[in-house]
Amino acid sequence: MFKPLSTNRFVTPQSEFLPGPAPFLEWIETEKLLVDASYQREIGRRGAINVNQIAENFDWSKFAPVIVAPVEGGQFAIVDGQHRTTAAMLRGQKTVPCQVVQADRARQAAAYAAVNGNITKTTAQQLYHARLAAKDPASLALAEVCAAAEVEIVRKIQSNLKRGQTSAVGALTRCFNLYGRDTLITALQCITQTADVNPGFVKATIVEALCEVLNGVPEWRDAGELLLRTMDKFRFADVWGEITDGRDKIFPGTANKVMADKIRKFLSRKLGAPNGRAAA
Repeated sequence: MFKPLSTNRFVTPQSEFLPGPAPFLEWIETEKLLVDASYQREIGRRGAINVNQIAENFDWSKFAPVIVAPVEGGQFAIVDGQHRTTAAMLRGQKTVPCQVVQADRARQAAAYAAVNGNITKTTAQQLYHARLAAKDPASLALAEVCAAAEVEIVRKIQSNLKRGQTSAVGALTRCFNLYGRDTLITALQCITQTADVNPGFVKATIVEALCEVLNGVPEWRDAGELLLRTMDKFRFADVWGEITDGRDKIFPGTANKVMADKIRKFLSRKLGAPNGRAAA
C-alpha cells in the first residue's frame, strides 16, 4: 500500500535556509572523477569487501547517484560514492549517474562529513579530518591545541605510532570540552615533550588521566617547565605495563582511574601537595 509523504510529525526548522546552488543530474565518465585525499578516506580492507560486494551484485536500481563537485580541468571531485563508482568500473562501466553540486573544497569536505557522519565504517579520525578541511570551528580549535603540543591525529588507526601521533580524537575532543584548551595542551606536552617523547603513548586513557589530575590541581598545571622536568622522570611505558600486566582485559574506566592515581601520587611526591594538603 502506498501513502504520500507527510511532515506533520516533524519540527519546522528554525535555522536560516541556505541550501546553496541547486544540483543537477548528469552521466559522467569515470575517468573524469577524482578523490580528494585531504578529507576522503582510503578504500581499506572493509571498504574493499564492500566494493567487491557491490560489483558482484551490481544493479542500477541499487546504485544511488554519485555526489560530485566540479574542479579544475573539467574534472569532478567525488563527495560521496567512491566505493560504488569503483564497483561500476570493475563491471566495465565507463559512465555513472552523478548529482553535480556547486561547492568549493571546504563545502565539499563539509558535505562528505555530513553524508558519512552516521555510517559506522567512517572512523572518528576520518570525520575529524573531513571537518577540519571544512573549517569546522571545533575541529580547527582542536587542531590548534594539537599543533601547540606537537600532536598529530592520524587518519587511520595504526600500531607503529611515532612521537606525538594519536588516533584518540574522541578523548582529545572530550578533554577539550571538559577541561579547556590550556589543560589539554599541558597534558599533551607532559607526554610529547618529556623523557624520550613517549612514542605511542598519546593514548585516550593517559590523556584523560593527565587532564583530570592537572585540572584538579591548577598549581601543578601552571608550573610550566618545572612540571615538564618533573614528568621527565615519569615512565609512561613502565606504569602502563604495571596497569595492564597479567590482565586479559582492562576496562578504560579502570585504567583511567589507576593511571590518574599513579600520576597524582607521583606529582605529590615530586612537587608537593598543593597548599600543604593532599591532592584529591
